[in-house]
Amino acid sequence: MQTSELLKELRIDRNGRPPRAAGRRLLVAAAVVLVLAAAGWVAWTRLSPPIVRTVAARAAAPAGSSAGSVLDASGYVTARRAATVSAKITGKVTEVLIEEGQRVAAGAVLARLDDTEAKAQLGLARAQLAAARSQEGEIRALLAQAESDYTRQQELFRRQLVAAQALDAALAQRNTLRARLTANEEQVRVAGESVRVAEVALDSTVIRAPFGGVVVNKAAQPGEMISPISAGGGFTRTGIGTIVDMDSLEIQVDVNESFIGRVTAAQPVEATLNAYPDWKIPGAVIAIIPTADRTKATVKVRIAIQARDARIVPDMGVRVAFLDAQPAARGLARAGVLVPAEGVRVEGAAAVVFVVAGDRVERRRVTPGQTLGAEREVLTGLKAGERVVIAPPPSLKDGDPVRVAEPGR
Repeated sequence: MQTSELLKELRIDRNGRPPRAAGRRLLVAAAVVLVLAAAGWVAWTRLSPPIVRTVAARAAAPAGSSAGSVLDASGYVTARRAATVSAKITGKVTEVLIEEGQRVAAGAVLARLDDTEAKAQLGLARAQLAAARSQEGEIRALLAQAESDYTRQQELFRRQLVAAQALDAALAQRNTLRARLTANEEQVRVAGESVRVAEVALDSTVIRAPFGGVVVNKAAQPGEMISPISAGGGFTRTGIGTIVDMDSLEIQVDVNESFIGRVTAAQPVEATLNAYPDWKIPGAVIAIIPTADRTKATVKVRIAIQARDARIVPDMGVRVAFLDAQPAARGLARAGVLVPAEGVRVEGAAAVVFVVAGDRVERRRVTPGQTLGAEREVLTGLKAGERVVIAPPPSLKDGDPVRVAEPGR
């Protein structure tokens, strides 16, 4: 009896639940895996070097040049030759042959209007001209006969074979045909002018480029109505597209009237596009517009761009430095280098920059000068050509590894 009881205790209960200890072990293992993953991610982010943008420090006065900036101003790139091309007549657009960014030559066909009526008018004018010319032939033949009759009547009148009335009738007939010929010649001339007018009207249905340039805007589509004047309802276009002559680009800046005395005609300048801050574009003052804006107290200055490049497009923002050819004689010579103002970090009373050396940065104390627009003058502690970190992260320290961002990022 005791043996049977012992055997019952050794029997496996298949309907029972698994022990709680196994569930606890699974939870602990999952927690350990999560902790290890988090620790690995934190370690990887801390060890991965930050990505920084850099720029080369440039000399405040380029080597071999004594030019220095006497005035800085901001403005925009503008085009002296830009036109929104329209038609001379009102009509329906049947074909548009331009797209934005397309370069067109002077006289190139941009679009065509419906020319059905113009062709019909031209055909009518040509038919009228042909009819007038055919009448001229008939009149000339009759006039030749009248001239012969009049000559014959004169001979008969001298012989006293015909009365004076017959001679007068022959003379009247000749003069009448002469007058008809003169009138017909005028009709032929008028019909010829009508043909030329109809040809001009037909040619007006073809819209051509007034000058060579680049299409910057396409304003109409086939099927739309176009007119040289606004219809007022918004359903009629006033232009096919806008063309800009890229060779006519220049810079216009507004100079405070208090400093306009520093600007002279033909004065050299150095322009910097906001889109390409490391690219210095040479230029020269074209003219100082002899009028002031009383609301802004500024005077407009036109500047020629002496370096043509496809990257220069209308309405780009630009910073202009007006240069002095003899700064040393006026005490305007600058020392040191120029870097972006955001590349200089102020730490209390000290100013520092981070210079990239290989794959690490060097924290360097510098002596800053004046701020020139978006740039800062560095008098000592930095040489031209050394690459400085732009807007260094607050956590960046001396000797930290970094990754330099690719240009354009």
